[in-house]
Parts: sequence; C-alpha cells; structure tokens
Amino acid sequence: MVVLRTLLVSALLTASSLAQAADPQSRLDDVVARKVLNVCATGDYRPFSYREGDSGEFSGIDIDLARSLAKSLDAEPVFVATKWSDLLADFKTKCDVALSGISVTLARQREVGFSQPYLVNGKAPIARCEDEGKYDSVAKINQPGTRVVVNPGGTNEKFARASFDKAEISLFPDNRTIFREILEGRADVMVAESVEVKLQEKLHPGLCAINPDEPLQYGEMGIMLPRGDEAFKAYVDQWLHLAKATGEFAGIVDANMK
Repeated sequence: MVVLRTLLVSALLTASSLAQAADPQSRLDDVVARKVLNVCATGDYRPFSYREGDSGEFSGIDIDLARSLAKSLDAEPVFVATKWSDLLADFKTKCDVALSGISVTLARQREVGFSQPYLVNGKAPIARCEDEGKYDSVAKINQPGTRVVVNPGGTNEKFARASFDKAEISLFPDNRTIFREILEGRADVMVAESVEVKLQEKLHPGLCAINPDEPLQYGEMGIMLPRGDEAFKAYVDQWLHLAKATGEFAGIVDANMK
C-alpha cells in the first residue's frame, strides 16, 4: 500500500510538472497584468514609424497598429525609441513587440519571432525623376560612378552591399532626411521598401519611385515578437486577422499614405 501511494504521488507530481511545462507564463499574461505594451520603434521610417527630432510624438502605420493592439489588450502603448543597428538588442531587453516597418528576414528570425506577415513589400529604387531610366534595375545601378545612399544598420544597407559591389555606397545616419541627399545632388539613388519610396515621391517633388509595383526584391513585413511564445503569437495573429477582416488595417494604411 505504501509503495502504491508513493507511486501515485510521484505520478501526480509528474503530471503537474508536465502541465506547468506545457503552459508556461506567456508575455501575453505579462502585458495584460501590467496594462502596458512596450513597443520598440525607430521613428525614422515613413510611412511606418516617424517622429520629428528625438522627442516628437510617434506616428505612422505601425504606430497606429501598435495602439490598436495595445487597446485590444486593455493596455497602454509605451514607445521605446531605437535605431536599426540596435533593434534586436533593444527588443530583447526593453520591448514586448517591435513595430516599425520591420522586414522579416531569416537572420532576424534566428533570434526573434514574428507575427504572420501583414504586408508584402520589396526593395525599389528612388532617384531624381530625370534619372528614372538610369536606375530601373540592379545591373544599371551597380555601375562605377553610381552614388548609392543608404541608412545604416537595416535591410536597406544589407541589400545595397549584397547587390552593388561596383557602385559607390555611402551611409547617411538620418533616415528622416536621407532623401534630400538625392534631391540636392549629393547622391544618385536609394533603394528602400516600395511603400516608402511611393510616399517619399509625394513628399519630395522631383524624386520618382522607380517601378515600385515590380520591386527588385521580394519582402514581407511583420511584428517582431519574443521567440517561442506561441500564446502571444497566436493572440497577435488573431488580432491582426480581425484588423484586416474588419477594414481597420486598410483604414490605417490609407490614412498614413496621404
């Protein structure tokens, strides 16, 4: 009888341990409990994430999406400023999610998780309008004497360095004003996400997005999440699905592309 009781207690303890292992504390529970959603954002990437200077209010597609996600969790969004070169480190130590027009890459996915993609996007050039025909392919851009400008630390720089080994690549630290480098003649072309170059064409008369609906590279954007947290990912994916199904997502995009 003692042996049977011992075996029964051992089995119950094992079952309890397995149940706890199968249902660990999720970031979802943490956010709901603290009523705060910490959001990493760069603030330099229209139309996704933007603010004037280092103390302005954040705005953009991804900022509005973050506010909607936080509201669905009965939480307040707190935006944590970061840079592209610091994004992964800041996300892991300071944030619950990152929303800033972030491309889903295999390199990033080795370190963090992502929601389902919310936007299919790709790299497209932007140049002075009189030069559209000169820079409409990788081969045409990748020529000696072509001055490619790029913001450091993100996928724009990675794409440029992988694609333009013959061109002259220069780094410009402020992605908020980088397009003036082309407009004012200090650079010839930049390659960025097709949605971004479409908007910058509107904001900078004299610059033209080049074939943005036929990008040079396929890409997807997603919400950066903690790796391995399936409960949190399932919640974010379902919220995103409903935002698209109800038209909220389309409304946010349209409002930020004007």
